[in-house]
Amino acid sequence: MAPVKRTFAARSRIVVKIGSALLVEAGQLRRAWLEALADDLAALVARGCEVMIVSSGAIALGRGVLGLPAGALKLEESQAAAAVGQIALGHAYAEVLGERGMTAGQLLLTLGDTEERRRYLNARATIHMLCKLKAVPVINENDTVATSEIRYGDNDRLAARVATMASADTLVLLSDVDGLYTAPPALDPDARFVETVERVTPEIEAMAGAAGSELSRGGMKTKIDAARIATNAGTTMVIASGKRLNPLAYVADGGRATWFTAQSTPATARKTWIAGHLETRGSVSVDAGAAKALGSGRSLLPAGVTAVKGGFQRGDAVCILNETGREIGRGLVAYDHADAARLVGRNTNEIEAILGYAGRAVMIHRDDMVLD
Repeated sequence: MAPVKRTFAARSRIVVKIGSALLVEAGQLRRAWLEALADDLAALVARGCEVMIVSSGAIALGRGVLGLPAGALKLEESQAAAAVGQIALGHAYAEVLGERGMTAGQLLLTLGDTEERRRYLNARATIHMLCKLKAVPVINENDTVATSEIRYGDNDRLAARVATMASADTLVLLSDVDGLYTAPPALDPDARFVETVERVTPEIEAMAGAAGSELSRGGMKTKIDAARIATNAGTTMVIASGKRLNPLAYVADGGRATWFTAQSTPATARKTWIAGHLETRGSVSVDAGAAKALGSGRSLLPAGVTAVKGGFQRGDAVCILNETGREIGRGLVAYDHADAARLVGRNTNEIEAILGYAGRAVMIHRDDMVLD
């Protein structure tokens, strides 16, 4: 495994997670800090990088707007604060990014949106389209409807799932800590800073403390959980302090941070997952011309499909069979079986007329396909 490159120079898609304490203080938005961060994001965008934000702060900001008292909030109070805070937070992002020539797009996700196949695909498609349209997705958990039983409860793991969903090559967790230590530095004067983590091992997990322990307070355990999710999916992860202005520029210039090495690339990890970790729900047979096109790296168009079998739904894994019935690969199909069957052998420009809606141009996209 190649050593991690501690730079953003070669990164093409970066997810930045922002902790609530960085963005909101005493119920008020830290405007100067957000503007400095927006300068960092603009610099990344200017060199061709796609950026996404996973932002905490809606409840904290809404709490200030509503004048709710200090201390623990009831569930309905938190949800009300989130409802108000999301508007204020979204407006702030739209304003500061807009002043720098960027467009903000808000996504509010729940646990189900990242875990249930169809909703996952819909969220992934939205993120990719926003990036294609040069907009900056600003993502948060939908705290207005989420409850303790059906929520992440922290944006570290949500950010990791967003990074894998978006096939990002880098995830940066900005918080009130500057990285991982061998022990809590406030409690252990001999604690050593860890610059690089090549793999999340039980020893690394022990440094973060067990769930619910004194060591885990402050969120280090959720950051290590996020590291496992991200690096296994091919995403390099960084834990860095966001206390200073222009925190991304600081990290990019070699500032203090802990870097977690990706175990592969996002594309490789995704294709490995498709090839070996998904049960197929059916098959798609293709003609000789389509098989040749797939071998040259093309997506599978409906015109090249000769038959479909199985009760698959959109997003399920299916086998790809050639004219002799031999499996030549597998992929995630873009249509339910009923619609796929109606599109067999048809041209892409006929899809809307056949289905009654503007469906996807491909039956299986090349990014969602692995060939034998």
